[in-house]
Amino acid sequence: MQQKPARIRLLDAAHELMLTVGLARTTTKEIAKAAGCSEAALYKYFASKEELFIRVLEERLPTLGPLLDRLMSEPEKHTVEANLTEIVRQAAIFYEQSFPIAASLYAETQLKRRHDEAMRQMGAGAHMPIRGVAAYLRVEQRAGRVHPCADTFAAASLLMGACAQRAFAYDATAEGKPPALDTFAPALARTLLRGISLAGGPA
Repeated sequence: MQQKPARIRLLDAAHELMLTVGLARTTTKEIAKAAGCSEAALYKYFASKEELFIRVLEERLPTLGPLLDRLMSEPEKHTVEANLTEIVRQAAIFYEQSFPIAASLYAETQLKRRHDEAMRQMGAGAHMPIRGVAAYLRVEQRAGRVHPCADTFAAASLLMGACAQRAFAYDATAEGKPPALDTFAPALARTLLRGISLAGGPA
């Protein structure tokens, strides 16, 4: 069987290690070893572990970017409620899969600080999905489907915050798992929409 290209093997190895031991404890040396590459080969494709982390999020996890781009290009193809439901569904899956990777950073203050600085330099970070959803909601405002006085940043923060919390808030419940997406996504979208839609009109 033909071996996968080195970049693909590195992404696969990084994803697996970040899931099992956490981002903080995953080193480029371990990633390269698991991928069957030298550490020097890793740096041919990725400038740093932080860049590799970003590529794992973009290429191995469901991301909001393509969905938001599509919704902003044709917002009126579906109702705002349907669009928000799809955003919630995608975001909840992303946070559920990315939280185990990033959680270990919060136990390492200096590493977290370096990681945050690297994210700033790359124009990335946990705030970007919030900005993206806020931008989509502003498109809906201009289309007249979201109230002109609605605070789109606050609405996006509420939506993404609930999706992120779903990834870990229910571990200690009797069920030990988050609410089902099929009920969580439409309920969250519907509830948020009540606060930002045009009063008395469909959205």
